[in-house]
Amino acid sequence: MTIQQGAMSTGAVGEAADLQARAAAVAAVAAAHADAVDRDGRFPTEAREAMRTHRLLGAAIPIDLGGEGASMQALADICYTLGRACASTAMIFAMHQTKVACLVRHGRGAAWIEAVMRRIASEQLLLASSTTEGNNGGNVRASAAAVARDDEGIVLDRAATVISYGAQADGIVTVARRADDAAASDQVLCVFLKEDYTLERLSGWQTLGMRGTCSSGFRLLARGGPEQVLAARYADIHSQTMTPVSHILWSSAWTGIAARAVDKAQAFTRTAMRGAGGVAPPGAQSYTRAVSSLKQARALIGQGLDRFEAATGDPAALSAMDFQTAITMLKVEVSELAVATVTSAMRANGLAGYREDGDFAIGRHLRDVLSAPIMIHNDRILANLATATLMAPVAASLRD
Repeated sequence: MTIQQGAMSTGAVGEAADLQARAAAVAAVAAAHADAVDRDGRFPTEAREAMRTHRLLGAAIPIDLGGEGASMQALADICYTLGRACASTAMIFAMHQTKVACLVRHGRGAAWIEAVMRRIASEQLLLASSTTEGNNGGNVRASAAAVARDDEGIVLDRAATVISYGAQADGIVTVARRADDAAASDQVLCVFLKEDYTLERLSGWQTLGMRGTCSSGFRLLARGGPEQVLAARYADIHSQTMTPVSHILWSSAWTGIAARAVDKAQAFTRTAMRGAGGVAPPGAQSYTRAVSSLKQARALIGQGLDRFEAATGDPAALSAMDFQTAITMLKVEVSELAVATVTSAMRANGLAGYREDGDFAIGRHLRDVLSAPIMIHNDRILANLATATLMAPVAASLRD
């Protein structure tokens, strides 16, 4: 079952089914290596190659540029499917597709950017993201490094706190100050391909979970042409594309992790009941809670998708406070629900879930999903949202 099912044309249904079948094939590869990726803290190379083989990396590129024009619904379903198999693979796909969405929605008409999109579709290039740096604590709307210009083009020297799978990517999409004399919030989005930059490792990635994203810190030293800076203001890219797309796709990946934990809780509960002559085990109530919170998360993503698709093409609607509040809270609420779901699944499985060995082990899923409320910290998001909504009127009725 997908995250959300609605009315689609026969052609759209067929295309979505084909994408989902290819995603399932990639997920099978990812699942086979997920334990090793987690144990060794290594990049999921096999899953990345499977994504290339099944041409998932360029799925959202427009058809006229060689892609398939995949919808946000289709991408969310892929994230969910991959999340059930390997959390790191799902997050890598989600982060890549968020960068692709920024190019597609804000780079049309720019010859160099469109050429990159054609390469993503034809060569199945993998894009990494660099949005945090220095000591800004994940505040992606403030940049320290600035785009410098000389006779040969542009130069960017950026100390990035993390660049997920930066060493394995074919290109990096990064935010930076517009110029040396620009304010920290006056930002642009830049695109650099592997031949344009060097990376100097600043920190490692020894984490509780999501080990396969290989999100080390790097000094990014890049050089390119002025055409590699998107013309659109990053403030607009951030509100209209970066935030909604990342929150929908991240949430779908986290919910996929939660769904896999519920799979295991269901299997354990069934096994326990068969062994006890139909008597429910002590953890059955926790299994019920896990099922309920998973349904809530899926419903919230469905609502988020509906809101985003309804507003797409309308910059004013995408930037409106109501939309921004809803899409921001989607990340907060689903991340908390995903953690609650996996925790309940572990309680349902008891010691069998707590053990690292065995078919009912939940540990890897719990460690991975605990990143959800921390990656762009929910407390920061809520504090920022509180400030932004202080002057907004409180609804006077249920339907306002």
